[in-house]
This record gives sequence, C-alpha cells and structure tokens, in this order.
Amino acid sequence: MASVAPAVIGSIPALPAVVPAWPVIGSLAGGFGALGLALAIRRYRGRPGVNWFLGVFAAQATWCLSYGVGLLVGDPPLRMVLEATMWLGIVWTGVAFLGFALEYTGRGDVIHGRLFAGIVGFGVLSTLALATNPIHGGFWTGFRFDPAFDVATVSYGFGPWAYLVVAMETILVASGVFLLVDTLLSYGPLYWRESLAVALSSLPPGFALVAWGLELGPVPRLQLAPVMFVPHVLLDAYAFDRAEMFDRYPTTSRAAERTAIDDLADPIVALSLDRHVVRLNPAAEALLGADAGTARDRPLDAFLDLPVEVGGGDDDGSTGTVEVDAGPGTGRRTYAVSTSPLTDPGGTRVGYTVVFSDVTERERRRQQLEVLNRVLRHNLRNDAGVVHGYGELLVDRLDDPDLAPMADAIERRSGALAALGEKAGTVERLLSDGEASPVAVDELVENVVGEARERESDATVELDVDRDAKPDGGEWITSVRADALRAVVENTVENALVHHDGEGVERAGGDPWVRVALGREGGESADGDEDRPARVVLTVADDGPGIPNHEIETVESGRETALEHGSGLGLWVVEWGATAIGADVDYTDRDPRGTRVTASIPVMAEE
Repeated sequence: MASVAPAVIGSIPALPAVVPAWPVIGSLAGGFGALGLALAIRRYRGRPGVNWFLGVFAAQATWCLSYGVGLLVGDPPLRMVLEATMWLGIVWTGVAFLGFALEYTGRGDVIHGRLFAGIVGFGVLSTLALATNPIHGGFWTGFRFDPAFDVATVSYGFGPWAYLVVAMETILVASGVFLLVDTLLSYGPLYWRESLAVALSSLPPGFALVAWGLELGPVPRLQLAPVMFVPHVLLDAYAFDRAEMFDRYPTTSRAAERTAIDDLADPIVALSLDRHVVRLNPAAEALLGADAGTARDRPLDAFLDLPVEVGGGDDDGSTGTVEVDAGPGTGRRTYAVSTSPLTDPGGTRVGYTVVFSDVTERERRRQQLEVLNRVLRHNLRNDAGVVHGYGELLVDRLDDPDLAPMADAIERRSGALAALGEKAGTVERLLSDGEASPVAVDELVENVVGEARERESDATVELDVDRDAKPDGGEWITSVRADALRAVVENTVENALVHHDGEGVERAGGDPWVRVALGREGGESADGDEDRPARVVLTVADDGPGIPNHEIETVESGRETALEHGSGLGLWVVEWGATAIGADVDYTDRDPRGTRVTASIPVMAEE
C-alpha cells in the first residue's frame, strides 16, 4: 500500500480461446439474471420498495457484468476501469438494498431522515474516491494481473477506503436482512415466503464478498460474489413470482398500525403495567394537554381522573365516561373510556390500551331527547285526554248533522295523539339498553292476539301456530329482549287493524281481517343434521288498503325527509324493535288486497 499512484504490474494473461472459464460464465449469469429480474418487476414501479429494488438490480448487474467482462480483458487501462466499475456496483448495492428494505417494510420515513442521507453521502464520496484512486490509492495499490482458471484475475493491495466499503456493504445488507426478518417475525405467515426468500438471497454474495475482502480461500484473488448472485437471483425470482412479493407487502400492515393509532381522531394511550404512559397519539396529546415527550413515563392519573380501573384485576377490560375541560370556547367534553389489556405475541400481558371516544354530542342528544320525550309525552297525554273528553261530550250532545262529524273527528284525532304519546314511550324504551331473557314466542303472540281481539271487537284476528314445527316437541323459547319482541308483534298487528279502511275482501261487509301465523325454519333437519340457524317466522297478513310504498321506503332507508315521511311511529317501532332482537322484517303486497309482513326472529339459546 506504499505506492501512491498504482501501476499495472505483470504480464497480460493469455485469454481463453473458445469457451470462457466458469468464473466468467457465473459472473455474467448473475449480471444478466439481475437485469432480467429488473425487467420483470418494472411494471410494479411506484409500489413500496420497487424503485429501490430496481436500483439494487442495476448495481448488482454493474458489479457482476463489470467483473465478468473484466476477466476476459487483457488491456491494462480498460481492465482497471472495469475493476473500478465493479467497485461502484459494490458501493451502491448496499445503499439500494437498505433503501428497499426500509420502504418495503413500511419504514419509508427513515429514508427521508438524516441517517439515510448520510448513507447516501457515503456512496457519493466512495464514487468520488473511485474516480480519483490513481491520485490517493484509497481503494487499491499495486494493481497487477494474476491469472487463475484461465481468466484475467488481478491482485492488488486493499486501501483503507476499500475495507471501509466492504464493511459498510456488509452492515447495510445485514441491516436490510434484519428488517426483512423482523417483518417475518412481526407479521407472521402473510409475508414469510417473500421476506425469507429475499433475506436468504443476500447471504451467498455477502459471505463471498467478505471472504474476498479478507483474502480467504484457496484462490483469494478470485472474487466469487458475482457467481454467488446466481442463487441470489433464483431466490428473488421465487419471491417475485411464487410469493407475489409486490402484490402484497408489509408496508400495508405497518401503515395500518400507524393509522390505527396516530391517524385516528380518538385519543389513544398505551400504558405500562404500572399505569405509566408509554405512547399516545396526537389526539391524546391534545386531550391530556401535554406532548408525547412530557407525558411519557408519567402516570396517567397525573393528567386525568379516570372513572374506570386500569389493571385492577384479571378482567378483559372496563368502560366508563369522563368529562374533560377541552379549553376556552369549547366547554367540557364527554368521553367514553374503554380499557383493554395489551399483550405481546406470546400472549403475555405487557400493559394496557386506553381509548377515549368523544360522545359529547351523543350525550347531549340523549339528554335532549329524554327531556323532549318526557315533556311531550306528559303534555300530549294530558292535553289529548282533555280534548278527547270534550270530544266525547260533544258527540253525545250535538244533534247538528254538520257539527257532529267534526266532534267525532276531534275525538278520534285526540285518541290517536294519546296513542302516539304512548308509542313514543315505547320508542324510548327500545332505544335504551335492555337485557335478553328467555321468552316463549308462541305465548307472547297469543297474548297480543287476544288483546287485539278485545280492543277491536269488530275485527277478525285469526291465529295459526304451526305446532308441528316446535323443536323436539319443546317450547318456542328464544333469548331476546322481551319488550322489543312484544313491540314488533304488537305494532305489526296494530298497524294492520288501525289502518284498515273497512273495504276488505275476506269478510262480509268489508270488516277488518288479520291473520297471524307463527312458524319455524332452519335448525335441525329431519334426519337430525344441522341445517341453517333456527329462526321463528311471524307472518301478519291483512286485507286492508296496503302500506304506501313511500312509508316502507322511508323506514328501509332509515331516514325521514320533508317530501317523504311516514304517517306515524308504528313502522319505526317495528324496525327498531326488530333491530334490538336481530330480526329481519320484510313487507310484500298481498293478492288480491292488503299487505303481508314477515318477521324472521333468530332463536338464541340463553347465555
């Protein structure tokens, strides 16, 4: 290494006359294989890691082809140029491979940081050092031809920059392999084939480069790394083709993790087992009034007095609500707080996750609805009762044929208003939380039908229960909210009776007619095998005028509008009651007249 301006020493070797020796074939195969893979994946340009991987293949091809062609060249200046070009491929292979690993595994933000900028800067300095090596000899000295295996191998003394490049190349590739293996361990089977294939593909040329740099092996002047790119190319080809490497990639999972915490509007705090803050997202910083650096390693109760116990037992979590002063001009906000254990991949509890959901508007609407419902129901019931009483008096005392119908209308409308107030109370109960309990559906339906017959004595209400459909001769038992199930049955029957126009076709004189049928579907088949989930089917058919299409469409769309609205709460009660018990409701026209309402109710075992 004493020579500052290295010269080419030794005679020009005699080159092979017919077929190049195996080092040439292997090196060229590695180079052309890298180019082939680059052509194969170029259609994926723009996807995570692809552009960097194209850079890896370009550097590898430069490395392999320069070395392979150099083994056939006997011209000293040209041979030295090809050797410098080979070193250029070594320099940039490691840089590009680390860039690929970072972006492919979802760490692309590191590429834009100072550390990676320094790595790229090292590549630029190495390129300049190669170009000026004849001046300083930082890469090599004593360059001379030293043939082996009938090819023009060369020997020279490594300069300090050459050793630095080999060391950096090893570190960068090892770092990239570590990132891929970490992805393999973190995300399990989804990415294991592609990550493992690419990680393993870097080992053969990596070991060969280190062996060459340390002058190990029987022929230390022969670099085997270009030849070792052949298995490298084969493993990469497997990752691209069989493992669909760029059709799914771990950056999706890592982005999902980031989105699940950092990008959510809900404040999220991760706590250690001693309830100290470990991590929090930006929304939580705003809630706690402290940035991540300030809050980290401090107990959560230093910022908030939580209404739920965190880490107080072996339960799976807890919930509650907390009010927080959100700052000037915004007032106090109400948050629903839920805590859950945080476990590692082995299932060991390592901390807790606390999620704050802003329910301020929901709580305000709930309070407003409670007040509005209570006031309206009270006033409506009282005032409608007064109007109804006076209406009855007017009907009894008025003989004027022009005024009597008006009094009758007052009486009927006030009764409808009173019923509407009661129905509003039913809605309030349906929208609140309720407990499921065992309910005999057939008995409930029989009771509702009996009450309807008493209330509407002029109507005909038939009941048909398919007794043969009872499961194993047992009862029609399902575990649901009894109030919700009763609301569905009551309002389905009531709507058919109340809205009947007296022009039915099933009974003489057009009196109201309703047929209630109870059946069963699913469950165990005749041979005892499990079929589909068991459901009780309630069918209510009438011969009335039919439910207007716009009312059904209003309920099915889930919203009332100024131009399209229902005439009452009956259908809404059916819809909300069905939702509370997991039932499906279907409305169809009945021939020749009327409507058929079918409610399919799941049969649930008691928990």
